[in-house]
Amino acid sequence: MSQNDHPILRCLFERRSVRKYTDEPIVREDILSILEAGRWAPSGLNNQPWRFMVISRGDERVESLAGCTKYGTIVRAAGALIGVFLDKEAMYSELKDHQTAGACIQNMMLAAHALGLGSVWLGEIVNQAPQVLDVLSLDPAAYECMAIIAVGHPAHPGASSRKPLSELMLEDF
Repeated sequence: MSQNDHPILRCLFERRSVRKYTDEPIVREDILSILEAGRWAPSGLNNQPWRFMVISRGDERVESLAGCTKYGTIVRAAGALIGVFLDKEAMYSELKDHQTAGACIQNMMLAAHALGLGSVWLGEIVNQAPQVLDVLSLDPAAYECMAIIAVGHPAHPGASSRKPLSELMLEDF
């Protein structure tokens, strides 16, 4: 079976980071599907430490969030922003919980792609995490900002390239 014959593999290989969006609104059901995909990510001890916040286009906090990252134009253009945070009370292992947040984010981006939406992982915004938490009125003692995912109807398909697998292998098998 080739990768193009398997829907999950096809989704993995076709997904791209999309940074430009149309003005078409995102339906609530699609956002819920994306959140559900994140909810089903694996987590150590099944602790599910992630917490989500959806900020829709037109929300007064969008402009303040745009000021928290050098990618403010993407924040302003997105149909929705999904904040992914770790609940510090639910965490049991910093390393494992950070890894599981990455799996959660990847699940949501794959779900967005499967729904015909574009998304991009705004990880740079964590460099201003205290400011982000303040904008969103979240207690920094309770939550850790992992990323903001920008989602929207793609204005372009996105593009990417990858190094050959041979360059990534530490040894041949």
